[in-house]
Amino acid sequence: MKTIDILNKVKDQEMTVEEAERFFRREPFQEMGYAKLDTHRETRSGFPEVIFCSGKADTHLLPIVKRLYEDNGEVFGTRASQEQYEMLKNIYPDIQYDPISHIIKIEKNDKEHTGLIAVCTAGTADIPVAEEAAQTAEYFGSHVERIFDVGVSGIHRLFSRLEVIQKANCIVAVAGMEGALASVLGGLVDKPVIAVPTSVGYGANFHGLSALLTMINSCANGVATVNIDNGYGAGYLATQINRMAK
Repeated sequence: MKTIDILNKVKDQEMTVEEAERFFRREPFQEMGYAKLDTHRETRSGFPEVIFCSGKADTHLLPIVKRLYEDNGEVFGTRASQEQYEMLKNIYPDIQYDPISHIIKIEKNDKEHTGLIAVCTAGTADIPVAEEAAQTAEYFGSHVERIFDVGVSGIHRLFSRLEVIQKANCIVAVAGMEGALASVLGGLVDKPVIAVPTSVGYGANFHGLSALLTMINSCANGVATVNIDNGYGAGYLATQINRMAK
């Protein structure tokens, strides 16, 4: 629960001063034995804790989802499997799952989406990582425009959407193969470009290393690079930039 929510509850006499004091005196995390949930993360950083689902046992994942949902009224998880989704849906019928980005979420319906982030991909195969970035940014309250399949092998496709890209507060460029899209975008816009290398490509791309090296060696200014396939990190950083811009 956000600090402002607690203060408003006290103001509206829905919570006593003593109850609010107990809330603020709690440890800044919840000890679960196998996990320490960072319940004060949103107070410190403006973003609640998110679950990395891959590799988590059901007996760990379910209680973590339960605690975060009880605290925040919503929950967001990345790299979830279909099996994990089916397990959670038995307890939380409203939970959503996107099999492309592998995101699970229970989200508030009245959320406002502001500003503008453009999420661009070089090819269709890059969409799973791009969707992780886009849905992360949307969950955190950003408005996102998706501009897919505009890679350098047909650069006229990119130019056809350049007007909306140039209006964005931040651009996320998702590309595999040689990863040239980020450099091209960096030379066409006056806003930050977050480059996301993907593991899409043939053998000599070394599971995304070729795109990573291209992006971190970009000659275009204003390009910063996150890890291979790290759509979540790109969406988070893009939201921080979008919030500052608006």
